[in-house]
Amino acid sequence: FDIKALFQKSCEDEEILQTLPVGTTASFYFSDLGPQLTWGTVFLAECVGPLVIYLMFYFHLPFIYSPKYDFTSSKHWVVHLACMCHSFHYIKRILETLFVHRISHGTMPLRNIFKNCGYYWCTAAWMAYYINHPLYTTPYYGQQQVNTGLYIFLFCQVGNFSIHVALRNLKPPGSKIKKIPYPTKNPFTWMFWLVSCPNYTYEMGSWIGFTVMTQCVPVAFFTLVAFIQMTVWAKGKHCGYLKEFRDYPTLRSSILPFIL
Repeated sequence: FDIKALFQKSCEDEEILQTLPVGTTASFYFSDLGPQLTWGTVFLAECVGPLVIYLMFYFHLPFIYSPKYDFTSSKHWVVHLACMCHSFHYIKRILETLFVHRISHGTMPLRNIFKNCGYYWCTAAWMAYYINHPLYTTPYYGQQQVNTGLYIFLFCQVGNFSIHVALRNLKPPGSKIKKIPYPTKNPFTWMFWLVSCPNYTYEMGSWIGFTVMTQCVPVAFFTLVAFIQMTVWAKGKHCGYLKEFRDYPTLRSSILPFIL
């Protein structure tokens, strides 16, 4: 009975044994996947960590910089602006995880949380250390460069959110049917005409804007690594769409229009 209950929890309710191609007899094999966590839990941990860690450096908590700088505030406006943008980004991701995303995957191995969080938390600490450092040097082109980076960041954050909402509306609650995502009346979703994963395109744009705004090497490194990883994810999703839908728009690229 316990095995049957576990099987029912992991399978779709609409599956009927008589309709499956198993002949007159069937054998069920169960694998122990080990300790598991929900994807939502991992996503939240990935986002809460960088948010808290960055603020620790921003407020110059003790043992981070020289004692004379404890709880001091930077004289550069861009440092405060960077903190607001970084915090906004991760608060947005937390709220999207709680209220927007419909996560189709069930669970992931417990060990993944250490790998995923280790990367996000460490890179957040690395960039926060330099941006909030008392000897931080402001961007070479001054306020014009800061404003340009800020406009790019905000534009792409709105675009990223718009795509996430469009993807949520594409699949009603409880539905297992997959559909081709198309642009809506929201202009930010028109990127769907050109790429399969515009959420990654906008995410990439946000970090490019943050890099321009802060002119910080660790941020540029994080942006490059994020671009490589998101390109891998986008290519995988793009190939999945092409295999699943014969009428999938041929004009679309994976993440960069007409390029990649």
